[in-house]
Formats: sequence, structure tokens, C-alpha cells
Amino acid sequence: MSTPSPVFAPPVVATHGSADPAAPLVVLLHGRGSDETQILGLAAHLPAGPAYAAVRAPIAEGGGYAWFANRGIGRPVEESLRSTMEWFRTWLDEVAPAGRPVVLVGFSGGAAFAGGLVLDDPARFAGAAILYGTLPFDAGLATDPGRLAHLPAFVAQGEADHVIPRELLDRTWRYLLSESGAPTVAHRGPGGHQLTADAAHRLGDWISHRLAHVDQLGATPAGPRSGVRWPALPGGELPHREGPRPEVSWTIPQQQESQNAPAHLQERLFDDLCTLAGVEVGPSRISVPGARGLTLTAGSPDPRAWLVPQVGEFAHLHPEHDGSMHLVLPPDLAADLVTKDWGVPHMWAGSRLSPGFVMVFGPRDEDELSTVVDIVAASHAYSAAA
Repeated sequence: MSTPSPVFAPPVVATHGSADPAAPLVVLLHGRGSDETQILGLAAHLPAGPAYAAVRAPIAEGGGYAWFANRGIGRPVEESLRSTMEWFRTWLDEVAPAGRPVVLVGFSGGAAFAGGLVLDDPARFAGAAILYGTLPFDAGLATDPGRLAHLPAFVAQGEADHVIPRELLDRTWRYLLSESGAPTVAHRGPGGHQLTADAAHRLGDWISHRLAHVDQLGATPAGPRSGVRWPALPGGELPHREGPRPEVSWTIPQQQESQNAPAHLQERLFDDLCTLAGVEVGPSRISVPGARGLTLTAGSPDPRAWLVPQVGEFAHLHPEHDGSMHLVLPPDLAADLVTKDWGVPHMWAGSRLSPGFVMVFGPRDEDELSTVVDIVAASHAYSAAA
């Protein structure tokens, strides 16, 4: 027999910034030993324009949202976290009804709570920052591949952090930067369990670009996709890529660092891509030196259908030491691709770049070569559509 869920008092909220009820809302969630007034001080170092709201954890015991994300007193962790998320969502739905972008920023225990909210309902949010904390992996929430597809994320950690167990920090880092499907900007500094000026600056830059993208082009709904059909693949279905994912750099430029395609398959791939209708080839206008770009002189008027809309670049093949590709796909196909391990989103997808901007891993054999050619054909069709 489970213990009844607690009845929480109404939220205590401190605010900063815009008073416009339609302005994007950035919610700040504090950690253990802190409160809403302390974390609200972060807002002064973040972009002007949004509304900022710092929400006090609804119970003092445990000192913050960590109590709900990491343990429950007399109740299962899942039940504890679930009741707290329902309390928070009741408040959020009142202040930010559908259509108002909401970005979560959680520090330490607040990061675990923010992670729980986005894992539970990724489509509800426009982004999430996980600062010096961990996702609530043992709270009964889905962490399947592609769970956070199209949800821009920011993660910051300290190399000398001894407050959060290193294995949890590493697990959070790996999940966000790989199987989650979230386009993730990452920062790892030399400090411990404290928000540095450098991390705050990078966080502000990420918030600014993400909200500008949403304002100009709207937010692509986040979360996994089902029933996706690929135009050129047999049966319209993308198979799962076999084996583990390759290593990918988490800094710019984004590069594939293991399981690189053999040179002869890279050349076969390039030769096949040159036969796509209307394609011209030349140096990429957005990638590293030596990358070969694929362009079209005419196509979709939607800027989201291009890597570089100004020059018609929709894909490029990286140099031989890398062998991967960057290209742009319709959002559902992009989510399916990262879920099935054929690539990862670019860390700037949905902020500075198209939400469908993905890296496609280089082919390791003949069968993968055929699949990658069909993936690029879908990108070509997306960009070529008038």
C-alpha cells in the first residue's frame, strides 16, 4: 500500500525581466541548500527579453528539488517525483499556456528535476539546461534513444565536481550527447560544483540563440517519432544501424572520431551523390577545409530545408580522416535517424541552424553505403521541393 502523495502549498516564485505574459519564460530551479532568491541572481547575467521565474522547491526537507528527483521518504522515487512534477505543471500551465515557449534551467538537484520534466513530456518545453547535476535515471522515466529529439539542451559540468557522483555526471553527459537525440551544447570546465562566469556566459548565449530561433521559425515539437516513412528506402523504413555508436566530438567542428568509413567507400558515396538531379559540387561554405559541398541552384523557399540557404548547400561530405556527412532532413526523418543510430543532431540544430541539421555516420560496408545514399536522397528531396 503506497503512502498518499503530499499536498503542496502554492508555489513561491521570484521573478525578473519581462512582465509580458506572452514573453518566453525561463524557469530557474535551485539545488540543495539554496532557494528561489539565490538562483534568481543568475537572471541578471542572462539575456534581456525573456521573463525569468525562480520557483522554490515545495518542501524544505532535503534542501531543494534533489529530494524529489533522487529519493522519497516512505514512498517510491517514481511516486515522489511524479507528485512534484504534477504540482509544478499545474503552476506552469497557468503562467505559460500552450504557445508560450518555456526553457528550464536547473542547477544541481534542480537539474535532476528539470531533467525529469523534459523526459516525462519533452514536447512541453523549448529547451533545458542541466547545470552541474544529473538526469533522474532511476525514477522510472523513459530514457529510450531519441526521447529528447529536437529538444535543444545545454549541459555544464565541473571536472572537479565531488558533490554529484562522477558516474552519474558521466552518464548524463553521454546520454545527452548521444542516444537522447537532443541537440546539445556542452561545457566542461576545470572547477567543481559551482556555476562559473564562463559557464553562465555560454548558457546565456545558448538561451539567446534558442529563443531567437523559436521567435523566427517556431519550435519543432520535441520527442520520439513513430510511423516515419523514408521516400527512397525499401519499405519506407530506416533499419537500425548495427553495433555501438561511434565517438563524436562535442566541440565545434563536429567530427566523427571512430568507426570511420574506408576511403574507397567515401569516394563511392561521393560519386553516387554527384548523380542526384541538379546537384553541383564544390568546397563546402560552412564546413572545415577539404569538405565537399552539395548545392542546388533552386529549391525550397523554407530556410529550414538547407544547411546554408544563401548558397543552396543541403549537404557536405567531410574530409577522409572523418568521412561523415552533414545534411538537413525533415524533422520527423531527422528524429528517426538519430533514434536508429545512423547519426546525431548538430549541437546548434534548432538554435543557430535548421532543426533537421544532422551528422550522418560514414558507411562501414556496402550495405551501409546503400542506406546512406538513400538518406542523402531524402535530404535532396527535402531541399529540392519547390
